[in-house]
Amino acid sequence: MTRKVSAEVVLDMPRSQAWNKLRDISLAHNYVPGIVKTEIVSERSEGVGASRYVYRNARSYIQETVVEWDEGRGFLIRLHRGDKPAPPFRNAWFRYRLADEGDDKTLFTASLEYELPWGALGRWLEKRMEKTVHSTIRDVATAMKLFYETGKPTTPAVLKAYKAAASK
Repeated sequence: MTRKVSAEVVLDMPRSQAWNKLRDISLAHNYVPGIVKTEIVSERSEGVGASRYVYRNARSYIQETVVEWDEGRGFLIRLHRGDKPAPPFRNAWFRYRLADEGDDKTLFTASLEYELPWGALGRWLEKRMEKTVHSTIRDVATAMKLFYETGKPTTPAVLKAYKAAASK
């Protein structure tokens, strides 16, 4: 069964400005928590077929390839390693979506769609992962907002301070 987890934030910029940043798939390490480097590994740097490695450290990476491209509005990427799905998933996709929110603001939606293998064990694991997955997707959306609005990479300390201030 495919699960979908989403988070939304409002970006303080017009959609066209947000799209100019989003379309550059080499920027993920500036806003995805835990990613330290992004490397384009395809001839294309945008559009269907564009592919990147996102690194958690010098040797650990996941490959992400654009499988849908909606010019000016977003895209869908498949998470994998070569021909195999990215562990621990049977299949996984990440959708970045932009929509006009009015007054030069943009609604950004980040969604992870995934399937786990292992039958009953996978369903049990999914329940244990649920809060972590939701938290991670919220962090991606929040970190992206901070990066897009300030132009500065979102570090763990910056994200933590922002979340602490927002909860008051």
